[in-house]
Order: sequence, then C-alpha cells, then structure tokens
Amino acid sequence: ADKTLYAVRDVTSTVDSIDLITASILSKKLAAGLQGLVMDVKLGSGAFMKSQSEAKALARSLVDVACGAGCPTTALITDMNAPLAPTLGNALEVGIAMEVLSGNRSAAPKLHRLSVELGAALMELHGIENAQTQLETAISSGAAMTRFADMIAALGGPPDMAQDWHTHLPKAAITRPVLAAQAGCIRAIQGETLGLGVVALGGGRRVETDRIDPAVGLSQVVEIGTQVMAGDPLCLVHAANETDADQAVAQLTQAFEVGDDTSQPPLIVEKVV
Repeated sequence: ADKTLYAVRDVTSTVDSIDLITASILSKKLAAGLQGLVMDVKLGSGAFMKSQSEAKALARSLVDVACGAGCPTTALITDMNAPLAPTLGNALEVGIAMEVLSGNRSAAPKLHRLSVELGAALMELHGIENAQTQLETAISSGAAMTRFADMIAALGGPPDMAQDWHTHLPKAAITRPVLAAQAGCIRAIQGETLGLGVVALGGGRRVETDRIDPAVGLSQVVEIGTQVMAGDPLCLVHAANETDADQAVAQLTQAFEVGDDTSQPPLIVEKVV
C-alpha cells in the first residue's frame, strides 16, 4: 500500500499533500498492529514541513487518523533548523547513536534528550509513571546498550556490539574540513543543503538504482549560536575520493550563515495529543 501511495504522490506532483503523507506513514504503522505510537514531526530548514503551521497540520492529521483507527497516538513537533546530532550520513549517524546509547550524552545532547522525551511519551500513553527516570537509568546503567546488542546478535549480527560497535562501522578514505570564511556567530544552518551534500557524496539515492556508500557524510557539525573565527572548521566532510571531497566543501560552505549573535530555537516546539 505504501509503495502505491508513494507512486501516486510522485506521478501527481502531490508529494507535499498532508492527506497522502498521513496515509503513507500510517499504512505501515497500523498494519503492524501497534498498541501505541509517538510521532516525531520535524519543523524547519532541514525538514519537509518548513513552518510551524504546516508541521502542526501534519501532526494533527497523524494523531487524529491513528487514534481514530484505534491506536493511541501523540506527536511531538521538534526543531530541525539544524541537525539533531553533529553527524550526517549512514555509518556516522549510527556511530553517534551508539555513543548516546552507551551513556555518552555529551556526544549529542539534543539527540539524547529527544530520545528520552519520545520514549517517555510512549510509556506515558500506557500509564507508566516516572518514565523519563526509568529511561535515563536504562541508558546510564548500560542496560539499554546490552538489550540492543542482544537484539543485533539474535538477528545474526556481531555478538560484540556492546563493547566494539565502532569496529563494525565503515570509514571513508578522505576527510576534509569546511572552513568559515569570516568571523562571527553561526546564526542559521540550511539543513536541506547539508542533506543534499551527503546525497551528492553517495550517502543517499538520487535515482532508485544508486548504490549507497554507508561511510560518507559529515561530522563535527557546529551548532547554531557557535562563535567562529575565519578559518575555523564548520564541519568535517567524509568522502570516498578527493573529487567528491572538493565538490562537497564548495557546496557546503553555503549551508552556514555567519552573522550576529542568535539564540538556539527550542528543541521541542509543541506536543499534539
């Protein structure tokens, strides 16, 4: 059903139709027979929904349809005007997620916080008290990592993921920094430009037959509000070859807007129930 819905959206140029997005997403969720669902609806330059009104309309549609179908659902509208974590790309994103799961919340504080918020919202749908505390304890104690590693092993993956997960992730041959052209404060980041840059590196598909390179992407992406000097690194490109690295650096310089001081937007904008 979802494949058909995607094809309809492409052929009719209605990819941004909230009705079709809702059907596409929930066809999978409801078919799985879920007893509860929490949706993370993104908002901002790196999201499909650029404005708060658009994001809220989508969240409202998802919650109403899912609840109407008998699946208790809430949605959090969350900021995506900048990356949630300082990495983009398949292996790099898995790596930062594993860092957070292993208890290193400083590796990606926003990712850690949002993961706990989403998990707690799901637990609270079923009346579980002190949900956030339980989740924090599961992560900090190592229980969450152990359970995840057991799941990987049960699916035929490496048995040592809890201790040596980093040895199983591929690494790109070339790394190259993207440098700030001037001093100032990072006042905006074009998330869509960053994403397209990763696709150009080979980290995503432009046509269905493209092969994805899991090693390429970006790391050490600065946050909005960071003060930089001319020549400071804004992010680090991970590329398969020198040509791709050069092209990515040229493209990604435009993704960072340097200007006056600015405050970071709130991570969680609104909750829709």
